Amino acid sequence: MITDDVVGLRAIDNADLHYLMRWRNDPEFRKHFREYRELAGPQQAEWYQNILKDPHSIIFSIVLLADGNRLIGACGLTYINWVVRHAEISLYIGHNSLYLDEMYAPRAWKLLMTYGFNTIGMNKLWVEAYEFDGRRIALCEKFGFHLDGVLRDNAYYDGQWANSHIYSLLAAEYGNSPPETN
Repeated sequence: MITDDVVGLRAIDNADLHYLMRWRNDPEFRKHFREYRELAGPQQAEWYQNILKDPHSIIFSIVLLADGNRLIGACGLTYINWVVRHAEISLYIGHNSLYLDEMYAPRAWKLLMTYGFNTIGMNKLWVEAYEFDGRRIALCEKFGFHLDGVLRDNAYYDGQWANSHIYSLLAAEYGNSPPETN
């Protein structure tokens, strides 16, 4: 398990799937994800089996250490390109419908960045944030990600088109001391 003093990242297991599916199906969460459909149990189980075999994704459960390692969310590196050494960061806090809060999300994000850059040697971590996702954009900015570009009308939500903002951070920009997460 990868930990700081509050949260930990551990491998997802079968016991997590019900909670992850419930959180992913929350319409307030789902609007921020590429998967727009509501998931059923068999789809969630299939996703899990695929993740276990996928060399281009590393997904973790986020747990709260002080509460017996209780599951509070999920995160991971997806679309990993092992040749050019880049990956997308994905993260949400499902517990209490927090989505991206100011306590747990930055801590998990920092652990994920450290893992991506220092443990598996990524050169770049990137994020796609829809323009209406102010929390994800704020998290990118908090950790020094740069806006690389905007994909116009790249998402559709609530009858309207929205732009996607693409942010990235290079390993050389990350260094060994990212911002504190108070």
